Amino acid sequence: MTGYASFAELAQNETEGKDFRVRLMDRPESRAIILAPHGGEIESGTSDIAALVAGGDYSLFCFEGLKPYGENRGLHITSHRFDHPLCIAMTAARDVVVGIHGCMGDAQVFVGGLDAELANDLAIHLKGAGFTVISDGHRYPGRHPQNICNRGATGRGAQLEITCDLRAPEYRERIAAGIRAALAQRLRRA
Repeated sequence: MTGYASFAELAQNETEGKDFRVRLMDRPESRAIILAPHGGEIESGTSDIAALVAGGDYSLFCFEGLKPYGENRGLHITSHRFDHPLCIAMTAARDVVVGIHGCMGDAQVFVGGLDAELANDLAIHLKGAGFTVISDGHRYPGRHPQNICNRGATGRGAQLEITCDLRAPEYRERIAAGIRAALAQRLRRA
């Protein structure tokens, strides 16, 4: 299994609490939501980074793989098909959406999404935090209108694809701080 086409298909074949779980914090007063649709052991470290970014300020939605190491890739629902009902509802109610993802490669963060202003803010702040950021010409553009990051109230959001090495615990706080700085800047302008 290389992944499911929808959450409904996944839910018919996997057991919540055993194979996967949903971790969320709905803060209705927050205009922003942080997503880790491939969290837990699907793309390790993404849930942890998302939770650090959300902190006590922003809404959070994490879909997390719980299977033993190496058996979670089949829980992957591609971002433009990720349709967990709670995630869709929470995201639709927010103006600013950031998706945290994991990818292969070395020491890079790839920025995408339809919110060019937010993507630019993220690139600036992550570069300022000392990371190599690729904004254009990569394989993770995140521009499909059904990509979960683009399903907020404005129809545009941003996604970050973070290489495995940078999702290690020693980098998470610094990455989260850069993302939070970009979010604060974006929300001040909105």
